[in-house]
Amino acid sequence: MTSAPLSASPFALIATDLDGTLLRAGDTVSARSYAALATARAAGAQHIIVTGRPVPQVRHVLDDLGYEGLAVCGQGAQVYDTADARLLHSVALDRELAEVALGKIEAEIGEVYAAVNQEGVDAEMLIGPGYRMWHPHLPTVRVRRRCDLWAAPINKVLLQHPELDDDELTRVARAVVGDLVNVTMAGEHTVELQPPGVSKASGLALAAEVLGVGPSSTIAFGDMPNDIPMFAWAAHGVAMANAHRELVAVADELTLSNEQDGIAVVLERLYPG
Repeated sequence: MTSAPLSASPFALIATDLDGTLLRAGDTVSARSYAALATARAAGAQHIIVTGRPVPQVRHVLDDLGYEGLAVCGQGAQVYDTADARLLHSVALDRELAEVALGKIEAEIGEVYAAVNQEGVDAEMLIGPGYRMWHPHLPTVRVRRRCDLWAAPINKVLLQHPELDDDELTRVARAVVGDLVNVTMAGEHTVELQPPGVSKASGLALAAEVLGVGPSSTIAFGDMPNDIPMFAWAAHGVAMANAHRELVAVADELTLSNEQDGIAVVLERLYPG
């Protein structure tokens, strides 16, 4: 990792995570970050949001940004066209496979608490017994029984454990399920199961192809281990000062935190206007 500035911007595509990266407290984007992105777009770069949130949980942010491009959502499972309000690509997680994966994990570490993001642009997030929702700005529906989580197609499962921390839960889940599903840590109290092969990199690659941009001209910003595949795909990965140590270890550059406009600091250097 280096924090040395790049002399000139070769980047046609700016890929930004949301939580802990572009967003500040209260799901807000600062005026400085908004202006830096606008300057970069005026210079010819395209901005794409790449988030673990599914489409229904991100549309209010897109509206606030006046965002009209593609967005990679649901941890890479969805490519959403905001202009037409439709999914260009979507991968569901097989519900029977999800139940098998949960069973394997619980056989190893005891009961886990689960929630799901349902599939679709107007779908709901269902919260199972024991699961604690930490994000105050996301709407949820609580169900009485775990079996109610599987009532409709889903794109991911979210896990919590009453004792294990996020890192340990992620480690154990990966060891137990192998390649059955993709296990990732997307944020504090947010360990997730996705369809095999789905990651932010897979979703970003699909969206970038539509936009006519390749990895060699992409800069990516993130803060959590779920951004590691995106950093591996992009030419340059920038971790926030508040980033998880696993992402910092593979980043090309470290910037300030999301609350200190870390994205804007880099973009102002690359696209001075």
